[in-house]
Amino acid sequence: MTGVERVGVAVAQFAPTGDTRANLDTIRQLTATASARSARVVVFPEYSSYFVDPFDATLAENAQAIDGPFVAELTAIARASGVHVIAGLLERAGDERRVRNTVVAVGDDGVVAAYRKLHLYDAFGQRESDWVEPGEMARPQTFAVAGLTFGLMTCYDLRFPEVGRTLVDAGADVFLVPAEWVRGPLKEHQWRTLLHARAIENTVFVAAADHPPPLGVGLSAVIDPQGVEVASIGTATDVVVAHLDPSAVSRVRRVNPALRLRRFTVGPRTD
Repeated sequence: MTGVERVGVAVAQFAPTGDTRANLDTIRQLTATASARSARVVVFPEYSSYFVDPFDATLAENAQAIDGPFVAELTAIARASGVHVIAGLLERAGDERRVRNTVVAVGDDGVVAAYRKLHLYDAFGQRESDWVEPGEMARPQTFAVAGLTFGLMTCYDLRFPEVGRTLVDAGADVFLVPAEWVRGPLKEHQWRTLLHARAIENTVFVAAADHPPPLGVGLSAVIDPQGVEVASIGTATDVVVAHLDPSAVSRVRRVNPALRLRRFTVGPRTD
């Protein structure tokens, strides 16, 4: 295909804090920068609405409903800049002590997709499930912009390749990955390896936004369907835009029809 309009997809890297207003101010500034660089979609990190380290009871105190003020502000930001904004939200849960780790995608009319994190970070000495209620098994969350279908996953989900399979089977051309990828031995290497692997095995674009150091690894990036890093950030608060060719996905899949040649499907565990 020739003459296909490229779609600007931005990853925005910043360190959310316990000040939701300050977090929104940063989101607004980075979104405006991304929009000025022709972005149509802007991805922010996990826990963009509120974050403290270590976790404590203030998580539940600062959780909101999806139709609450944080998402209303995100919608206003998206409308003002003419983009879709994807960001992590502390959502109220059925358990008063815990929260939902939710990613929302909003356009100028509000929420177009919402994903509640399935795989909680009970690893590397951490216990996210002490504070976060896992999402229920539900249909993959996708939305479309300018000829591309975007699917949502979160951080630790990267270590579970079946999450990517469910998204690509739902039609996703691009995986959006808000994250708080905790630093540690080899964690930078694992982050980059998994981002590239999810792109290669599913022949999709991957756009991932992390917290910068000292808590996250940074290294937010956009990867193409052949596993090539086409845009990236180091360890600063910043935004970078990649202009994606929608025809690239079908072109790569003609050369490497791995999805069509699969002998297995993916389904939920029942135990």
